[in-house]
Amino acid sequence: MRLIQLHSDFVEYTPVRKEIDTAEENISHGKVRLEDLVVILAAVEKGDNETVVLKAVDEIRKYLNTVKSEKLLIYPYAHLSSNLAAPKEAFDILKLLEDTARKSMPDVHRAPFGWTKAFTIQVKGHPLAENAKEISIGSVVSKNTEELAHALPPASQKKPSTQIQTIQKEEQTSAALKAEEKLESSWYILQPKAHGEEGSILIPVAEYRFKKAQDNLRKLANYEVQKRRAADEQPPHIKLMKRLAIADYESASDLGNMRYYPKGRLIKSLIERYVTEKVVEYGAMEVETPIMYDTAHPSMISYFNRFPARQYNINSDSKQLFLRFAACFGQFLMAKDFQISYRNLPLKLYELTRYSFRREKSGELVGLRRLRAFSMPDCHAFCKDMKQAKEEVLKRFKLSLEVIDQIGISPQHDIEMTIRFTEEFYKGNKVLVEELASKFNRPVLVEIWKEKFFYFVLKWEFNYIDNLGKASALSTDQIDVENAARYKIEFIDEDGNKKNPIILHNSPSGAVERVIYALLEKAAKVLKAGGVPSIPLWLAPTQVRLIPVNKEQHIEFCQRIADQLLENKIRTDVDDRDESVAKKIRDSESEWIRYTLVVGDKEIQTQIFTIRDREFRSKQVQMTLEELVVQIHSQLHGKAYLPLNLPRNLSERPQIMA
Repeated sequence: MRLIQLHSDFVEYTPVRKEIDTAEENISHGKVRLEDLVVILAAVEKGDNETVVLKAVDEIRKYLNTVKSEKLLIYPYAHLSSNLAAPKEAFDILKLLEDTARKSMPDVHRAPFGWTKAFTIQVKGHPLAENAKEISIGSVVSKNTEELAHALPPASQKKPSTQIQTIQKEEQTSAALKAEEKLESSWYILQPKAHGEEGSILIPVAEYRFKKAQDNLRKLANYEVQKRRAADEQPPHIKLMKRLAIADYESASDLGNMRYYPKGRLIKSLIERYVTEKVVEYGAMEVETPIMYDTAHPSMISYFNRFPARQYNINSDSKQLFLRFAACFGQFLMAKDFQISYRNLPLKLYELTRYSFRREKSGELVGLRRLRAFSMPDCHAFCKDMKQAKEEVLKRFKLSLEVIDQIGISPQHDIEMTIRFTEEFYKGNKVLVEELASKFNRPVLVEIWKEKFFYFVLKWEFNYIDNLGKASALSTDQIDVENAARYKIEFIDEDGNKKNPIILHNSPSGAVERVIYALLEKAAKVLKAGGVPSIPLWLAPTQVRLIPVNKEQHIEFCQRIADQLLENKIRTDVDDRDESVAKKIRDSESEWIRYTLVVGDKEIQTQIFTIRDREFRSKQVQMTLEELVVQIHSQLHGKAYLPLNLPRNLSERPQIMA
């Protein structure tokens, strides 16, 4: 159990609405005001029992005696822990806490459980006014006020007679997220139809015989059926992202928010630019929407309970805002204000969100695989009917296959596919499901729901299986049959009538950070197998490195060669450090630089270069600069380009200790 004890001048609260189905009944709905009291913000955790309650009451009694108070309010406050007990268990423990406290304290009150409540509290200004405890069966741990900063708004810290105003949500979890955690579904392997066959074969996972070549499909099935998301050990991409100076944890933040060094920022920017170019080429209109929204907006209240995500909340003036967890509502609110004809459909809107925010569980946060702040390319298509929606799904599926392949993640070898849908949708749209599986051209994992739990009736996704056997979704699309009506998005049909479109939710690549995670995990697999790890050439921060044999004699020529390569949009740098040529070559290898050119007298005289190609274990080949440019451009065709964002000369760069 976690407690924050606040010696307060007053507290006021008003129940606003039920937050969970099991919310307490028969409560007073008016404003409650209590003065000169101790307010206990209490979170009940898994495993809390009568022993914990007795210890908690003893600690509360001691605190009341210390601050010379006789009045107590027990206020349910779920935000203090990520290890909460189930709602019914939590209510029973809080009721026991209240009843036990009444036996030895003269004036005990409790705020209702399971309700969203608006509340104002004014904390006294003395040093003992704020106090925290973590209570378990075996121990009682005190916390200082600095450690409360994550739980209390900043205004409450170190100020006399502090006022805190907030909307407190008892269970800060959407109904969709709870449904997802308790979701009961059936799992199958869909075997695509072979040439000449009439239909695909749907086999229950428990009966499917996985072949040796289907090890990743088996791992995906185990991962999804067991729903075990937490990582037991550190995946290898974390070591690589640090060693290559791509990204690292930020000690001043938390595990779900990363810092990106210049190389990481460049890689991210290139992926963002490439995906955006492909989506615009597909026909989407790029827009930009706010990163925070009013929780009280009518469309948001119902959407929360249809989207399986946890959100961050912010107090601003008289509003309770939340940080967006997707680009959906921003684009929906925009589309609501459009005048749309059936001739405009499918209407495609696109935004690359930097960032979207999800308050993921701490145990699931690991490296770049799962974050609390991430960049998501998000494209919605508004379709006039299900026929048009299915046609568009197939186009976007093709787009996603192309995007993920060109990024460097092979659809044939690196990913597995999942399709999820309701029984009812499958009965009427079996051909679409079979066509998606057929285009993937391999068996896919299928999840079938008896009922529609979310706003979509079908969702497909590409999954990367990492070195720990964990699956992470990349590309995805959904068929949404609810949100157009929820957001009042309408179009005029051929007969002049207003109708709600069907909405498709597509990310052709998935989160940009997760793409980098997949590329690094793929490289780690190559390394483990004894190969040469790399990232695709078009994403490599340095594509060519020039090493002068003698700095004084050959550096000027190296700089001229670098100018020519840079003019041809090839990212090139020069190792002008006072190090041996052998060390410079080793450093180029350790940075995974594809092409390394050592330049001496012979190269200056003949204009023919000995090029070390790392992809072929640094095999040395002879070619002219023009031939090298042609070879590199053949690999960069159709990819995004950005110039090097580091100093050209290595001597001018700081040493990044990642």
